[in-house]
Amino acid sequence: MSERVEQEEIFSQVLRAGRRTYFFDVRSTKADDYYLTVTESKKFTHDDGSFHYQKHKIYLYKEDFSDFKEMLNKATDFIVNEKGSEVISERHQKDYKKEEVAEAKASTESFTDVSFEDI
Repeated sequence: MSERVEQEEIFSQVLRAGRRTYFFDVRSTKADDYYLTVTESKKFTHDDGSFHYQKHKIYLYKEDFSDFKEMLNKATDFIVNEKGSEVISERHQKDYKKEEVAEAKASTESFTDVSFEDI
C-alpha cells in the first residue's frame, strides 16, 4: 500500500478570501519537473467554538496550463460581461432578498444545466 507523499513547495502564494483560503503551490515531480496544486481551505466553526478545515485540491500539470488558463479566462470574462464586477450576494448586501433573486432568475432566459458527468 503506497501512500501519496506531497512534495515540498518550491514556490507558494496564499489568497485569503473570508472563510476561504486559496493556496497556490509549485511542487516537483519525481522526475524533477514542476506542477501546480491549488488548494481551497474553508474554515467551519462548531457551536462549541471548535473548528475544522475542509480542503479541496486540484493538480495542474504543464501540459494543461494553456488550456486551463484559456478556460478560466473565458469563464471569468463571461461572468464579468454578463453580471459586471460588482459582487451580488447575500453575504455582501445587507438588503439582499432571496425572493428578488428568484424572480430575476425566473424572468431571464433559461439555460441547460451541464454537469461534469456530461463532459
